[in-house]
Amino acid sequence: MPFQNKKIGFGVTGSHCTLEEAIPYMKALRDKGADVYPFITKTVLTTDTKFGASEKWLLKIKEATGKDDVIDSIVKAEPFGPRIPLDAMVLAPLTGNSISRLANAITDSPVLMGAKATLRNGSPLVLAISTNDALGLNGMNIMKLMNAKNIYFVPFGQDDPVKKPTSLVARMEAIPATLEEAMAGRQYQPVIVEKFKD
Repeated sequence: MPFQNKKIGFGVTGSHCTLEEAIPYMKALRDKGADVYPFITKTVLTTDTKFGASEKWLLKIKEATGKDDVIDSIVKAEPFGPRIPLDAMVLAPLTGNSISRLANAITDSPVLMGAKATLRNGSPLVLAISTNDALGLNGMNIMKLMNAKNIYFVPFGQDDPVKKPTSLVARMEAIPATLEEAMAGRQYQPVIVEKFKD
């Protein structure tokens, strides 16, 4: 199995409407033999929304990964460079805010610190985007990341072309297949798809 005994980081950013869809894939990777390390942003750690309280999401993340603690500070994230190298890292869901920061080398959250360490170690980074401005101002940042070494994208598409014409969301169900291909040095295809399958 491609994930057996692999150390996989799983970074969660504040696209609260997509958390329910993304978090189960932590457990899916764990069920396939991976040791999954959860990284979260301050937004996920502290923000209560109509989609649920922060405590609810923390509990779900801990249950999905089997970890008693989450990586919720840059200090906690730093060892995942030289001391505890990850075999790969998934960022899901990845907000437009974190996309723009990653594309411009701004490392100001535990998730981005984990991503930076993963790339520094030459390991693959898998991005599952969820952003309302993907076809707006953030488009250039997404294209910049698509051309970067060791960065791979979970297939994505417009989730509501009429009401939110610039919004793109990844097919979270494709996270395991995209990660498997990324660990073999290949981009899972096709990248641009209909968000919802028929």
